[in-house]
Amino acid sequence: MEFYLTRFLLQRAMAFCYLVAFLIAVNQFCALAGEKGLMPVHHVFRNRGFWDAPGLFHFSARTDTVFRVFAWLGVLLSLFALSGYSEKFGFAGSLITWGLLWVVYLSFVNAGGEFYGFGWELLLLEAGFLAIFLGPEGTAPPVLVIWLFRWVLFRLMFGAGMIKWRGDECWRNLTCMDVHYQTQPLPNGLSWFLHHAPKGIHRVETALTLFLEIVIPFGFAFPNRVAWIAGGLTAVFQIFIILSGNLAWLNFLTIALCISCFDDRALQWMAGLVTKGELTSPLAHQWTVYLLTAGVLVLSYRPVKNLLSSKQVMIASYDPFHLVNTYGLFGGITTERREIVIEGTDAAEPTDRAEWKAYEFKAKPGALNRRPPIVAPYYFKLDWQMWFAAMSPYWEHPWVINLAGKLLEGDRPTLALLANDPFPGKPPRYLRMQWYEYRFAAPRNPEGNWWTRKFEEPYLEPISLDNPRFKAALSQLRD
Repeated sequence: MEFYLTRFLLQRAMAFCYLVAFLIAVNQFCALAGEKGLMPVHHVFRNRGFWDAPGLFHFSARTDTVFRVFAWLGVLLSLFALSGYSEKFGFAGSLITWGLLWVVYLSFVNAGGEFYGFGWELLLLEAGFLAIFLGPEGTAPPVLVIWLFRWVLFRLMFGAGMIKWRGDECWRNLTCMDVHYQTQPLPNGLSWFLHHAPKGIHRVETALTLFLEIVIPFGFAFPNRVAWIAGGLTAVFQIFIILSGNLAWLNFLTIALCISCFDDRALQWMAGLVTKGELTSPLAHQWTVYLLTAGVLVLSYRPVKNLLSSKQVMIASYDPFHLVNTYGLFGGITTERREIVIEGTDAAEPTDRAEWKAYEFKAKPGALNRRPPIVAPYYFKLDWQMWFAAMSPYWEHPWVINLAGKLLEGDRPTLALLANDPFPGKPPRYLRMQWYEYRFAAPRNPEGNWWTRKFEEPYLEPISLDNPRFKAALSQLRD
């Protein structure tokens, strides 16, 4: 089997995912984890040395200027790799480009705290590390590295399937999809239509999900047509997930991993692409790939142990470089959708009679008549964290207090993370956060709304910058 075209497509797909990730860092990192972010880097590194969270920011000034420089460097390197020019300068050009992409993004992930704790961040780092060893054009693609990409894909898909089967009874009785489209972190407009499909269709969807995640992944280990079918079915499954919700670049990167299931013969047949024929690879590259394979196999012990465990962990990294990780998703399905609505007022007293104006987020539900947007593969990190914050009290998420303080201060970088500023020019006097239960509106409702909601209880009582306890809490968070 030859994998010249496989490598070509893998590198372009990986570069695209890196590009999205670094654009997010350009637009959001400083407001979230910068010098004066919601969770500043110096807080993340306070009790963590280099070997606890390796990265370049241990050796540089931790200023917003430095973070922006590295984020833009990542964008430029991603474009360089996406264009293919990185592979025209031999092993040195390829190694430096993909190595720098991995090191720079590792630095952001290990400095970003819980805003960078999502599974797709770990997946990009694991797959990105393998991409370093694919080699440039003009050399034989290393077959072992292609198989290591399949190994990542297997653990990703099988782990997702097993955490579902073990984690929530609704997967076993085929009822999870009755509520999933409504309660997933960031639905889109199509999610509303899928939610209102007949329950019989939801049963079929649930059964197919388990089949595609538990049975089909074993096909990745077979050569030729079996692997092609398994990879193709998985890619189609990922396209459906992309259409049904916003899971950042997770599904796009999974499709990239599916490319490893196809050799040149399959890609020539499907797309009419032309391969390079017989190629050779330097001996040093071959031995490096052998060492890489041995290292991955050793590091796979704990992820495989977790995968086979009845107490399987959903997402975990077992080394600070995130080289071989454990993956899983939706092991537990929330049956109710709780949302935090942030409101401010200029009134002298923060009573219910005051005029409260709501802050809108860029992707998460808010205004009832607003259609849920499609944003993947891009994603808004604050919106995702607000989904998690709504599951537990605010004191379990210290950055929520900092968010409230910055909105009361009219902090422009923080406001840039939101879709609107209901108090342009002058921040509100008081701010509060309310807990609501959101549900998809019924079809053809008179108001034409996408959502309905019911007030549950206050999440954060009205506060102002004049409150001594609040000021003390802010000071401690920002110290």
